[in-house]
Amino acid sequence: MSALEWKRILCPVDFSLASRDALKVAADLAKRFGGDVTVFHAYPLPGYTLPEGTVLPSPRMLQDLADQTDRLLEEWRKLALDLGAPAATSAKSIGDPAVEVLELTRKGEFDLLVIGTHGRTGFAHALLGSVAERVVRKSGVPVLTVRPKD
Repeated sequence: MSALEWKRILCPVDFSLASRDALKVAADLAKRFGGDVTVFHAYPLPGYTLPEGTVLPSPRMLQDLADQTDRLLEEWRKLALDLGAPAATSAKSIGDPAVEVLELTRKGEFDLLVIGTHGRTGFAHALLGSVAERVVRKSGVPVLTVRPKD
């Protein structure tokens, strides 16, 4: 795929510095190629499994989480525009972030995926895993990973 076809850019975010740097790159590419950026956030349902059963959050807590996510996504969508993206939208999903990102790319709506990576190695990587690594391994579209400068 030619870089000239990178008009529909997906930028998954977790609202970290790594994601902010990825958004800067995504917005710059969208500006250069006359494209648009979709800022995407996926989060698992919070809950705990105990010997006595599973503890799930109340509907009010889930609504608060969804509202907070919506507010943050709107801020980041505006940031993409401020960074020079000609157009920006936002989307969210509930589930495993890597799975949700891959599912979204399978629908064929994006030419490029720009994702931040924390660059963890060793024990931290084994303990926390890497959404970016899982996405890179299984994505059907080109993936540009961005590591934060700090």
